[in-house]
Amino acid sequence: MADSVRAEPGSFLFDVGDAVEPLPVCDHYAGIEARMTKSLALQAELGPIFDVTLDCEDGAPVGGEVEHAHLVAEMAMSARNVHGRCGVRVHPPGDASFESDVAIVVGTAASRLAYLMLPKVEGVSDVAHAAAAIDALPGGRAVPLHALIETHGGLREVAAIAAHPRIESLSFGLMDFVSAHRGAIPASAMTAEGQFTHPLVLRAKLEIAAACHGFRKTPSHCVVTEFTDATVVAEAARRAAREFGYTRMWSIHPSQIRPIVAAFAPAPGELDEAVTVIDAAGAAGWAPIRVGGVLHDRASYRYWWRIVVRGRRTGMILPDDFERRFFAGKQAPA
Repeated sequence: MADSVRAEPGSFLFDVGDAVEPLPVCDHYAGIEARMTKSLALQAELGPIFDVTLDCEDGAPVGGEVEHAHLVAEMAMSARNVHGRCGVRVHPPGDASFESDVAIVVGTAASRLAYLMLPKVEGVSDVAHAAAAIDALPGGRAVPLHALIETHGGLREVAAIAAHPRIESLSFGLMDFVSAHRGAIPASAMTAEGQFTHPLVLRAKLEIAAACHGFRKTPSHCVVTEFTDATVVAEAARRAAREFGYTRMWSIHPSQIRPIVAAFAPAPGELDEAVTVIDAAGAAGWAPIRVGGVLHDRASYRYWWRIVVRGRRTGMILPDDFERRFFAGKQAPA
C-alpha cells in the first residue's frame, strides 16, 4: 500500500475545521507569581498535555492590576513557557482593566500566547469587542479567544458565541453561574457531587457542550473545588468526559492535573481498538472493512481516529510501527 494512503488520515477524513489539532484536555489556572512559575515548570516536565492559564482577573491584587499584567506578560514571554501552551485570563470585557490588560499582555506577548480567556462574557458583542481591541494593536496577532459562560446573558447567546470565528473554546463558570441565581440554586450545587444533580446547572453544562460541538469548538468543564481528594476530581472529570461530552477541564491545583488528564484519556482497551481499526482501514485504502464481525467505514474511522489523536495528546504511547506510518515526522505533543 502506498505511503500516501497510510499517511495521517486527518487531512482527508475530515473537513478543514474538523481536522484541527485538539486542545490539551486540561486547563490549569495560576495567578500568584510562585504558582505561575511552578505550573510552567511542571508543564515543561510533563510536556504540553495540559495548558497553563496565567490569571489577571483573580490573580491581580486590587490596585495592582497594571503591575500584575506586566508580570503575566513577562512570564508568557520567558523561557519558562517552553511549549508555547500558555494562555492568559484577562479582566471581563466590561471591566475598567480590560483594555490595559489587552494592551499590556497582547502588546508584549502576542507571539507566545496560545489564547486569551474572556471571563463573564454577556454575549457575542463582548467577543467582537475583545477581538477588535486585539486587532487594533500595532503589529498584533489574531490571538485565539476562549470565553467563560457564567452569566445569564452568556448562556442565552451561547450558540452565537460558539459560532464566532475567533472563539476556540468555551468554559462553564460554575461558581459565578450559581451566584447569579441570587440564592435560588443552593450552595451544594457548587460541590463536585451537587453540580451533577441540579437541573439548572445540568442545563447550562449541556447547552455549552452542544453549542461547542455544533460549531467545532472545545467545551471545557468547570472547576472542582475539593482539590484535596484526587478520587473526587477523577470522578468529576470522568463524568464530564463520558456523560456530558466535554473534551477539556479546568484545574485549580497542581494535584488535579494528572487525574484530569487520565480521566480524559482513552481507556487502554479503547486505544487498542482504535489502533486496530485505523491500521486495518489504512491497509484497505479507507474502504469499508470488517473488524471482529463489525462493519467500519469512514464514519467510524473518524471516530476512532479521534481516539488515537486524543490518546497521543494525553501522553499515551502508540505502537512504534503505527506511530511511524501514521505520524511520520510529526513530534508527539507530550
